[in-house]
Formats: sequence, C-alpha cells, structure tokens
Amino acid sequence: MDKLSMHSADIVDENIEKIGKLFPNAITEREVDGKVKLGIDFDVLKQELSKEIVDGPQERYQFTWPDKKKSILLANIPTTKTLRLEREKSVGRDGKSGGVDSENIYIEGDNLEALKILRETYLGKVKMIYIDPPYNTGNDRIYKDDYFQKVAGYTGHSGQTDEEGNRLVQNTESNGRFHTDWLNMMYPRLKLAKDLLAENGVMFISIDDRELDNLRKVCAEIFGETNFVADLTVVNNLKGRNDKKYIARANERLLMYVKSDKFIEHGLPLGNNVLKDYSLEDKRGKYRLLELRKRGGADLRKDRPNMYYPFFVHEKTGEVSLKQDNYYNQIAFPIKSNGDEGRWRWGIDNAEKRLSELYGKKVGDKFNIYEKDYLEGDDGARRIRPKSVLSGAAYSTDVSTKEYRAIMGKVDFSNPKSITLLSDLIIYATSPDENAIVMDFFSGSATTAHATIRSNIEENGNRRYIMVQIPEKIAPSEDAYSAGYRTICDIAEERIRKSGQLEMKNSCKTNVDYGFRCFKVDSSNMKNVYYSPGELMQKTLDLAIDNIKPDRTPEDLLFQVMLDLGILLSSKIEKKVLAGKKVFSVADGYLLACFDEKVTEEVVTAIAKQHPYYAVFRDSSMADSSVAANFEQIFKTYSPNTVRKVL
Repeated sequence: MDKLSMHSADIVDENIEKIGKLFPNAITEREVDGKVKLGIDFDVLKQELSKEIVDGPQERYQFTWPDKKKSILLANIPTTKTLRLEREKSVGRDGKSGGVDSENIYIEGDNLEALKILRETYLGKVKMIYIDPPYNTGNDRIYKDDYFQKVAGYTGHSGQTDEEGNRLVQNTESNGRFHTDWLNMMYPRLKLAKDLLAENGVMFISIDDRELDNLRKVCAEIFGETNFVADLTVVNNLKGRNDKKYIARANERLLMYVKSDKFIEHGLPLGNNVLKDYSLEDKRGKYRLLELRKRGGADLRKDRPNMYYPFFVHEKTGEVSLKQDNYYNQIAFPIKSNGDEGRWRWGIDNAEKRLSELYGKKVGDKFNIYEKDYLEGDDGARRIRPKSVLSGAAYSTDVSTKEYRAIMGKVDFSNPKSITLLSDLIIYATSPDENAIVMDFFSGSATTAHATIRSNIEENGNRRYIMVQIPEKIAPSEDAYSAGYRTICDIAEERIRKSGQLEMKNSCKTNVDYGFRCFKVDSSNMKNVYYSPGELMQKTLDLAIDNIKPDRTPEDLLFQVMLDLGILLSSKIEKKVLAGKKVFSVADGYLLACFDEKVTEEVVTAIAKQHPYYAVFRDSSMADSSVAANFEQIFKTYSPNTVRKVL
C-alpha cells in the first residue's frame, strides 16, 4: 500500500521533471533537509540555451516590481490545507437546503489556498474563468500574502490578518507599495488559474483603467501575448459617473485571454431585434436577404477586379444564374448608387457553388443580387459574436443592482455584476452539452453562480460552477449584519439559494442543478506527524498510532482523499455497508474508502471483490497484524489492478 501525500502538488518538482525531459544533462542532485532531491544545474541549462540567454546587467525588455520573484514562488509552494464539507449550508440539485447531490461547488476561504488545493484535481479541466478582482481604487481591501512561509514540512502560511481576523488589508494610495501589493496579490492567483484552464479554455477579467496596463502586462507574461484576444468595453453606466475627475466614466474593461488557439467560440443566440429580420421562408427554412454587393472599404471594381462579373436573373421568380439564356434574361452588375462600378462579396467560384442561396430583385431601374441568409444552418440556429463594445440596459449597474435587490431585499451589496453579461459570456464561451466547468475565485455576491444557472435554463445546459470567496466579515453597522449575515459568504450563499428558487419558479424546469456543495478551506485533517515523522523524538512516536486529528469526520477524510487522488469534488458519493463496516463509494465505485476502525479480512475481501480503481484505508485501522500481513494478498487474489492507498 502506498501512503497518500495529503498536500497539494509540488509545482517546482513538476517543472524540474519537464526540463529534465528536454535537457537531461541539466539535472543534478541537491540535499534538502537531509534528503537528496533532483534539481537544475543552471550553468548547464544556460549553455544549452546559449544562443538565447540574456544574462548579467545587459539591458532587456522586462516587467518587474518588488517581490515579484517571491510572488512566483508563492504559487509554487504546496499547501497541506484541505476542503471540509459544510453540509448544513449545502443545497441539493432540487434547491432544497441540506442536500449534497449538487455538482456545483462553493468554497469559503482564501482563494490562493483554494486554487492550490484544487490544482491537482482540476488541472486543465475548467472551460471558463471569470473574475472581478479588487480594482485597487485606494478604497479596496486586498489579500496580503505571507512570502516567508516554510517550504519544508509543507506547513502552509499563517497569513496576516486585520483587526477583524481577515487576511485582507486596506490598500490606500498613500501606501508606498500601492501597485506592488496589488500585483503581488494577482500574479500567483493568475498563474494557478492558467493551470486550471482547459487547453480550449478562456479567461475574462473585469478591471478599470487604474490597473489595466499592469494587468495586461501580467497576463501577457502568464498567458502569452499571442493568447490575448480582446480588451472589451462594458458600458455599465449609461448616464456616466460624475464622481470621476474630468470625464463621466460610463464603462469598465473586460480582458479576454485564451489558454491556446484551441478555444472555439460558441457564439450568442440572435436577439429579438435581429430575429424579426428573418421574415422570409422557403423549403430550407427562415431567411433574410443580405445584399451581395460589397459595402464599406475596398468596395470598388479596381480593388478586386476578379469580383466584378455579371449575374443573370429570371424576372418573376428571382432565380439567379451565371449564364444568360431566354429564362435568365435580366443582367445584374454590382453598380453603386452613384454609378461607380463596385464588386461582389463572393468570387465567381463561390457563387457557382452557392447559386441556390442567391435571389435577384429589381430595385429602381436595375437588378440587385441578394444572399439568402438562413436562420438555421447545418450546426443549428445561427449565432453571433459579441462586439468589442458590450452595451445595453441589461448590462448596466442600475439594472444589476435592481435584480440583486429583487432577490435579497435590503441586504445590500456594492456594484453587483450583471447577470445578463455573465450569462452571455458563459453561453458564448461554453457549449451547453459539454459539462463545462465555470470558475470565479473572486466571486463576491455570486453573480457568476446565478448566471450559470440561468444559462443552463436558457439552453438546457449541463454547465457546473466553482465559486471561491474569502469570508470577509461584515461590520456590525451594516444592514446585512442586522439581518443576521456575518460574512460576505453568508450573503452569497443565500443569494444562490434564492436565485435558484426564483429561476426554478420562473422556468418550471426541474432538470437543472439549482444547488451547491459548500466547502470551507481548513487545515489538514492530518496531524503534523503525518508530514514530518522524522522530526519527532522517540518519546512522541506513540502519536503516530493515529495520525488523524480527533475532530475530523470520515467525510472530512474522504474529500481530502478525493482531492489527493484527483477525483472531482462534484462526483457522486454513496454510503454502503460491506461486511459490517461503513464504506464510501465515489463515482459509482471508482473509489471505495473505509475509515472505520478494526477492519477485518472480511472487510478487505468485500471491498476487493467490488474491483474499485482506488481503495483507501486508515493506516491504523487494521484489526490486527494478520490483517495487515494478508492485505496485499487479498487484493492480488480478488482485484490485482486496484490501486491501494493508506492515510
């Protein structure tokens, strides 16, 4: 049996392994805490890259700030922290409190820790990430990370806290490290976010002008400049904000980056204002007419001479041909209204293949040629790309605030995001039937969760979400505190509950997941002896008899095991009884875990006969030494391919 690590992956070791595959001669050994570990010989690596290496004081293009190297290291340092289920806060798929069958995930805690915890399990699995981080306006509270945590022993950082116990600090403009602290907060989180994105994934980041340039430079470094897609403008205040100096600001920015060129857009459904144009219909379906003559720049014959040629039209039916005869006897050229010779949008070869899609009609004293633009294509209903300026009343802060208050009443929340905007982004970026995971690790009032539910309702989708939010405390002076809410997470969770109930009532759809499994970031379930047994003196070795903290439940252990083995937190979980012991069955028997005491050979045999991919037990749970001695033989007999693990 192998022992589970019960901490997040060591990214540095992974990177060393990758470099070793490219340059095996650059791998060396080093001693760390008395143990020999592989490392990189940077002198050899420099030699291998000698044509490209930039070294010493030589001038070069770079973007840097104080503690940048530490913020990079911070993303790489493993954590022993885990996620513990908050069953009483969870909501079932049917929207009823206390259920834990939902595939949606809500996490209370520091998002850096949460991203590290999730990294191994969700590596390359998240289709879309949206975040709305602090804009660094001078009034924002930002994470203050501890760069000086111990790496050896994986103790995790203690964090710095404010007077209310939050590991957040006010970042005022008088702070000499105003931009530096914001960048140090963003860099490790974006670095981990990229790891979670699927190869065909996309990330959207809301921001304003203050940190826009810095954010673009950070994203260019992490995602690569070639993966920048757009700097979108979101018009969210139609009247403009008069509190801004010189300019009445009417918009904010939305940066879009893809993980790679494998991203495929799914587009947005046509709006009602466009659908009404599809008023014509033939045997292929509804269509509208689009003039085939090129309009706009480079629209003259001299610009593209090969796109100037005649069509021939039957005057009564509007049928079109490239050959003239007695039936097709009306000629049509791309002549502009001022008499200039224009050009068509299609070349003659394309036109010959698609003649059935063309229609001729007399306008004034000449014939025009039109393309039949059908509403339904081979891939279903026509969809459109979002424009670089996203505007409309539904995107405005006023409408967003009204929508939020309609759900939460007087429990106010500053500048909630537009449900329509986020729903549109989700629909555009993810297919409804691909079980896409949508993540937001600055989730605030959980608008992204609400938008995911709505997008599923609109398209009969199977999308799932992962929300992360630090439980920032609410001041006693606020109305939310008087209403019984103590943290932002309390507000967000209630907002998701009520949103789900409202959407279910309005849609009457019961096949949508309206719930969420609620987790909190917490310390490991394992005692320190589990991670560093060599540091214990002989007189304390009796602690190793049980290396699990006394306040932790079997369910706590199960979720940390799932994370360690890379099994999704949303997986189906069942409780069984085998040979008199409680056994968790995850993902229809993919994992069987028994954390009961005094496990007998009968129990081990019963589990082995189920042929799980993974079987996990407590290291100290065997009934006696004979069970431990026969354990491997039992599995070799009944399920030799099962991976056996202990904790």
